Amino acid sequence: MASTSLVKGARAARSTIALKIVMAVSGFVFVAFVLAHMYGNLKMFAGHDAFNEYAHHLRTFGEPILPYAGFLWLLRIGLIIALIAHVWSAAKLWGRANHARTVKYSARPKTASMLSSRWMRWGGIALLLFIIWHLVNFTIGKVNVSGGPTDDPYNLVVDTFASWWMTLIYLVAMFALFLHLRHGVWSASQTLGWTNSARARVWAKGLALGIAVVVAGGFSLVPIFVVAGVIAK
Repeated sequence: MASTSLVKGARAARSTIALKIVMAVSGFVFVAFVLAHMYGNLKMFAGHDAFNEYAHHLRTFGEPILPYAGFLWLLRIGLIIALIAHVWSAAKLWGRANHARTVKYSARPKTASMLSSRWMRWGGIALLLFIIWHLVNFTIGKVNVSGGPTDDPYNLVVDTFASWWMTLIYLVAMFALFLHLRHGVWSASQTLGWTNSARARVWAKGLALGIAVVVAGGFSLVPIFVVAGVIAK
C-alpha cells in the first residue's frame, strides 16, 4: 500500500514538473514575441509612412514562398498553440495547488511568494482578457474607438490612444504585464534549472527585471507620447 502511494506520488511529481516546463517554455515563446512586437510598435516614432510600411512588410514577408499574410498566420497559429499550452498548464497547476490542501488555514500568513503566486493567476487572467480586446481593437475587428477609419494602421493607433480611457486601460495592462514578466521569467528560470547557484539566481532576477522593464516600458511609450501630442496624425 505504501509503495503504491509512493509510485503515485512520484508520477504526480513528474507530471507537475512537466507542466511547469511546458509553462516555462511557452512563456519564453511569448517573451520573444512581445520583444519583437514592442520593437515594431516603436516604429510609430519613425512616422506615418515608416510604420505603415512596416505593417505592410509583415504581410508580404516570405513571398513568394509564402502567400500574402502567410507569415502572420503561421505566427498566429504558433502563438495560439503556445497560449493554449500556457493557460492549460497554468490551470492544471492552479487546480493541483488548490487540491493539495483540503483544509484551509484559519489565519494564513501572507508571504511574498504567496502574493506573487496569486498575482500570477489573477494577473494572467486579466492579461488574457486584455489580449482578446487588443486583438479585436487592432487585428480581428479593427475597432476604431474614435469612429475614424480602420484601414490605416498608424492612424488607428493614434485614434485609439487619443481616447484617455483607452490609454489608461493600456497602461494598467502594461503594469500587469510588468509584474507578470518579472515573476514569470524568474519562475521559469528556476524551473529550467538556471538558478542553481547564488550568482545564477542574481543573474536570473536581473534578467527577469530587465525584460519586464524593457517590454512594459517600451509598450507604454507610444500611448504616452500620443497623449502628449508627440505622436500625431
